[in-house]
Amino acid sequence: MQYLLMIHSDEKAMQAAPREQVGAMIAAYGAYTNAMKEAGAYVGGERLHPSSTATVVRTKNGKAQVLNGPYAEVKEQLGGYYLIEAPDLDGAIAWAARCPGAETGAIEVRPIWAM
Repeated sequence: MQYLLMIHSDEKAMQAAPREQVGAMIAAYGAYTNAMKEAGAYVGGERLHPSSTATVVRTKNGKAQVLNGPYAEVKEQLGGYYLIEAPDLDGAIAWAARCPGAETGAIEVRPIWAM
């Protein structure tokens, strides 16, 4: 079964982090991604641009409304994701717990509803 691991973190804190800390985090994500690939769990994943680059689209009464920037002010922002293959929710949770972002933020685990 496929699961989406959504990485929520404080992007302002990450932007203010020293280069050494950012470098260590990038290396940790590289090792994590390689471990998922070697285990056959990795389907895909990407890092996202900051929430300030987001565009929110809503349609009301047939008219599109477009809002620039993040939709809501929250402590943690969606910074990236992994799409993984896991035998069950416990397996997906185990991968989420190993994610470097779990140390400083939260990893939301959602099963994919195949269409």
